[in-house]
Amino acid sequence: METVAPTVLMAIAATILFAFGAFAVISLREGERRATAVAALIAAGGAFLVAVAAVLPSPLPGIVLGVFALALVSAVLMWFLPIGRTVAPGGRPSRRVDERVIMFARARLAPGSPEFEAYYAMHPEHRSGDDRTRALPGLLSPDSEMADPVAFAAADASFDLCEALHPMVDGEPAFHQVAIEPEAWVDRLKNLALSNGAVTVGVTRLEPHHVYSNIGRGAGTWGESISLDHRWAIAFTVEMDHNAVAHAPGAPTIVESAHQYVESAKIAVQLASTIRRCGWNARAHIDGNYRVIAPLVARDAGLGEIGRMGLLMTPGLGPRVRLGVVTTDVPLVADAPGDDRSVLDFCSICRKCADACPVGAIPGGERQPIDEGLRWAIDPDTCFRYWHVIGTDCGRCMSVCPYSHPDNAAHNVVRWAIARSGAARRVMLWMDDLFYGRNPRPRG
Repeated sequence: METVAPTVLMAIAATILFAFGAFAVISLREGERRATAVAALIAAGGAFLVAVAAVLPSPLPGIVLGVFALALVSAVLMWFLPIGRTVAPGGRPSRRVDERVIMFARARLAPGSPEFEAYYAMHPEHRSGDDRTRALPGLLSPDSEMADPVAFAAADASFDLCEALHPMVDGEPAFHQVAIEPEAWVDRLKNLALSNGAVTVGVTRLEPHHVYSNIGRGAGTWGESISLDHRWAIAFTVEMDHNAVAHAPGAPTIVESAHQYVESAKIAVQLASTIRRCGWNARAHIDGNYRVIAPLVARDAGLGEIGRMGLLMTPGLGPRVRLGVVTTDVPLVADAPGDDRSVLDFCSICRKCADACPVGAIPGGERQPIDEGLRWAIDPDTCFRYWHVIGTDCGRCMSVCPYSHPDNAAHNVVRWAIARSGAARRVMLWMDDLFYGRNPRPRG
């Protein structure tokens, strides 16, 4: 033992130096200054202390090695403890949502128009708050706090492009139907979406709670009942750039946000057009012209879970995605839904998004019974009103989320651990606070 302990401790020192040194390099490339400094300190300091322990007189190296062995055994035991595994799934809504009620639709109401008068006759409780929002500078306004004329012009250009695609979301199918097996359709359509830039793709049966009840924006007559008789929905994600999101709530984030709305719209329009050219009905659902609630469709298509901030939490990128949906009657096969107790458990203990929200729009407490299930209900009006102050779509919650780190080997090891162990989730949250801070500063 006198000769084995020093050798093993030197191997441990080398492992610490290599592992944390590599993480320091990865963090440097990611532009994470604090994580780079902390990782470098642990690499140098930890390796030095263990190496010193290796050359201490006997029996001290053996004692130190025993402490390491005890820590390893404790970690293994903790891994298998059922910590956090009793988290209940979120459930499904029991009723459809009227799109006219959401803040994006209300913001489009022109004062004095028949739609304006009709809406506030139905919902007078929204009038005061909406008037306050309208009195603010506005999204992408040159008078807003985060105004950047070039960045805002780029974002506006992207939103214009999305709107230009609105007439292409639907159309008549070709007369001749291409008939292949449902499994083959799924493979072909998923591969098409992935080859055009999607990160993940899933399929679900279209359920009533996926579909808005009445038109609030986009094509069609405002207030008209929505009847979408498609049987299936294809949902997909596109990635938002990590560095751009890290600037949240600054202007680079809304430039990237708008850009990825365009990318998701392009993929959705092409998928829907492909299906129609094969003789089946299909509609793309894109920014400003939805008939479905994209996060609910994506969750049921197996792409992720709805987290504390109300956004879809994907396994590889967290909330740092934009969504696209195509509904269709082409025969498909559903994927398993994205119900994920590990995400719900992590969100229940993390609260970083709630702590970082500039206006407290994200609840910091436990989930509440809503729509025959449990979920965190954000305050969308307060959130949206803040957008009208700063001129961007904020994204602060997205930028601080531990799931939002880049999709690489270092962060994926962490994702793998927190998906499998309640104890690991708590340790990894502590480490995320250590390396990145409890409320990381936006990049300037």
